[in-house]
Amino acid sequence: MLFLAYAVLWVVLAVRPVDRLVWASENALVVAAVLLLLLTSSRFRFSDLSYTFIFFFLILHAVGAHFTYPEVPFDLDLWSSTRNDYDRIVHFSFGLFLALPAREVFRRIADTKGFWSFYFPFELTLAFSALFEMVEWGTVAVMAPDSGASYLGAQGDAFDAVKDVAMAGLGAALTMTVAAVVSWRRRRRRFEDEFEESLRIKRPDPDEDD
Repeated sequence: MLFLAYAVLWVVLAVRPVDRLVWASENALVVAAVLLLLLTSSRFRFSDLSYTFIFFFLILHAVGAHFTYPEVPFDLDLWSSTRNDYDRIVHFSFGLFLALPAREVFRRIADTKGFWSFYFPFELTLAFSALFEMVEWGTVAVMAPDSGASYLGAQGDAFDAVKDVAMAGLGAALTMTVAAVVSWRRRRRRFEDEFEESLRIKRPDPDEDD
């Protein structure tokens, strides 16, 4: 149901975007990610909450891709600045909404527990956010130098990329904090045991082979 709703909105927003090249660039990775989710859904299904979070992020991104982020007509003017802060909201949402699905992957595939089950999703969010900024810059430099300003959405801020990564990290930190509190309240003893065990040194000898 969520996929159908997203697909309908995506098609609607694909009609006459403000900048077709920017729209295509913004959607390339998204289309690949959605296809990956669909192709792997029979082997790995996320929780309903994670799918809902992914849906929310994709909707926000689809709107930004249609208008180009600097031109989205929903500027909330969060910091009373002259720039359009919609891109900041979406970067924050990247961490806020995608850290939980990342934690499910770490928990269910890598069997990550305790402290690391909350820390690794935060780190992955920062890494993916920084990687996206580099891919974004490289794409513009090679393929679309004329559309660079619209695609990058820096809006004259020399530290735009750093702030975007920071916003993603802030969103992930908030989600992981809430997840930790909820987990602690539901299974306090198990949570505390796993947390303590995750920080215990398993191999005292640093030269010990695997």
